[in-house]
Amino acid sequence: MFSVLFRFTAAAVLGVLGLAQAAAQNALGVSTQVYRCGNEYLNDQALALSRGCQPVVGGYISVVPGMPVQQASRNPPQALAQPVQSAVNDARSILLAELKTARDRLAEQERLYNQGEPDKLGPETRNHQLYLDRLTELRAGIQRYTNDVAGLEREISRLPAQ
Repeated sequence: MFSVLFRFTAAAVLGVLGLAQAAAQNALGVSTQVYRCGNEYLNDQALALSRGCQPVVGGYISVVPGMPVQQASRNPPQALAQPVQSAVNDARSILLAELKTARDRLAEQERLYNQGEPDKLGPETRNHQLYLDRLTELRAGIQRYTNDVAGLEREISRLPAQ
């Protein structure tokens, strides 16, 4: 009994508030009709009709006004420039350290590859397939580290100049 009475009372209060809001909007000249123009919704009747928009019937629509778009300047404000430059310098130092490591690994792989004639290790003298497997791994390692070096150099070139 209490919940039915509460629901009825709450519905009545909300209905009265809705009517009051609609009356206030009409008194202020605010249009309650909403028009749809593609993905854009308008409540200005003159503008909507000039664009050939369709009135939206039924359902509730919440309209949130957007912020005006501002053109971004080419130069960031001075307060932001210092932290951005610091982050760029940090990124550059990290990439340069990774590039040095990748070049060292590439040089080691090329040294072991020995122009396609790597030295045979212990069991490889008796089992040629082990030698061929290691040769394939060395080729793949050289290719991988070459790609790593090229990618790191490309990332460094994308960073703004100091």
